Amino acid sequence: MRIAIIGGGAAGFFAAIRAKETRPDSDVVIYEKGSSPLAKVAVTGGGRCNLTNSFAAIKDLKQAYPRGDKLMKRLFKTFDYHDAYEWFESRGVELVTQDDECVFPRSQSSQSIIDCLTENARRLGVTIITHHALGQIVPRENSLHLIFNNGQKEEDADRVIITTGGHPREDAFGYLKDLGHEITPPVPSLFTFNISDKPLRALMGTVVEHAITAIAGTKMRSEGALLITHWGMSGPAILRLSSYGAQWMAERNYRFQIAVNWVGETNASIISEALTETVIRNGGKQMGNMKCFDLPSRLWLHLLKRADIPTEKRWGELGKKGLNKLVETLTNDGYGVEGKSSWRDEFVTCGGVSLASIQPNTLESKHVKGLYFAGEVCDVDAITGGFNLQAAWTMGYVAGSHAASD
Repeated sequence: MRIAIIGGGAAGFFAAIRAKETRPDSDVVIYEKGSSPLAKVAVTGGGRCNLTNSFAAIKDLKQAYPRGDKLMKRLFKTFDYHDAYEWFESRGVELVTQDDECVFPRSQSSQSIIDCLTENARRLGVTIITHHALGQIVPRENSLHLIFNNGQKEEDADRVIITTGGHPREDAFGYLKDLGHEITPPVPSLFTFNISDKPLRALMGTVVEHAITAIAGTKMRSEGALLITHWGMSGPAILRLSSYGAQWMAERNYRFQIAVNWVGETNASIISEALTETVIRNGGKQMGNMKCFDLPSRLWLHLLKRADIPTEKRWGELGKKGLNKLVETLTNDGYGVEGKSSWRDEFVTCGGVSLASIQPNTLESKHVKGLYFAGEVCDVDAITGGFNLQAAWTMGYVAGSHAASD
């Protein structure tokens, strides 16, 4: 059996290794369009490779996978995050779980993951061919005919697994659409927000460890650290929100209102009580010099101004009206988003091959026998924290297993 893997990324290598392990006598070939396989793995997690997550903070998979949660729940019965952790450790890569539940190699280097995947692939006899971009698939009676771009070569394969990752342009999926697959138009996911508010941007570099962000008028919300930048807002609380609302935001050309809860507490009564306690204990102190809650000093002064409270005002002079205005500012501070910024090299898209075109148990195409999919080429994507790579390991494992055994 000849199995062709199209795409030398995380899902591609995992599918190739699993296929070769499942059927050792098969001929497994990875075709990578670029010069360096696993290039995206090299930059993920800031070069440290956040390869999975403990999922301890995830109560519902939709929290981690805004698109594809039901499929991932099904596939996790075959290969989940526990299996991924054990897979890498059993092959010599020591892992550590951080306080935020993100899992990294103990070496803190993505090269450990790259070396593990490439060495295991070569040990098993997987062939890796670079500078080959697939242009067309022609189904034949007993095989799939592959035509690569620029007249490089043509090959026949018994099974083909597409692991080309996400792409910002829909026409990149044209050869799959021609075969009958439904394509969900791709749009960016995981990006930062451009906000023109000058007083806010003057606070660039300020970090709030636990903020809650929400899109005004919707139920979409996110929690985590928030970073104020010279262009607006970033950090996990923003990136996760961008993932949840990726398609919604794209439809509105990235123009919408965001509400920020700076104190990470949704119960207004608790916040009001804390402020009242400060009034009682520090009534004679100026509000600009005596902040409440563990907020950065520059941000506290900014929020006082947003609440129309002079910094020289004393806590004892706040009054009920002023207290209510301060509670509202701390918990529901609104800003207008006027665009997005891409997330450096870790570009993630939502969209791609619709899950309606894929068999959920095997990841085989419903339109072309012997054709499988794995990874971000499918309409599955996740928030930050190692969840996207976990999807690659899981889907690669399942597709590789079935492509080699069916």
